[in-house]
Amino acid sequence: MKNIPRVKITDEAKKIIAELRAKNGELMFHQSGGCCDGSSPMCYADGEFIVGRSDVWLGAIDDCDFFMARDQFEFWKHTELTIDITPGRGASFSLEIPLGLRFVTKSRVFSLEETKHLIETRRGDMM
Repeated sequence: MKNIPRVKITDEAKKIIAELRAKNGELMFHQSGGCCDGSSPMCYADGEFIVGRSDVWLGAIDDCDFFMARDQFEFWKHTELTIDITPGRGASFSLEIPLGLRFVTKSRVFSLEETKHLIETRRGDMM
C-alpha cells in the first residue's frame, strides 16, 4: 500500500482553486477550531495567514499547503479529509466567499491498514 494522504480535494473544488489562483496567485488553506466558521477550511493567498508552532501541516491539495490547528488535529487525526465546495456564504475571510461559495470538509475514518501508511505530518517550524 502506498503512502496515504491525510487531505484530498474534489474536482469541483479544484476548479474554484484555479479561479482563485488566477486572481490571487498561490494559495494556502488553514482549518481552525475557532470562531467565525468554526472548523471550515479557509483559503488565503499564500503567506497571508501566519502559520505557527500550534499548526500542523497535513499535506497539499492542488499544490496548496493545508494546515490545521494542532488542537483541532487531535480530533481529526484518524480521519481522511476531503475538501469540497458548496453554494452558500460563510461568515469568514476565505477567498471563495465573494463567489457565493464556501469550502467544506468531508471526512471518513481511516482503516487500520491505511493508518499504517499515512503521510507524516510536520508541525510548527516546518517552513
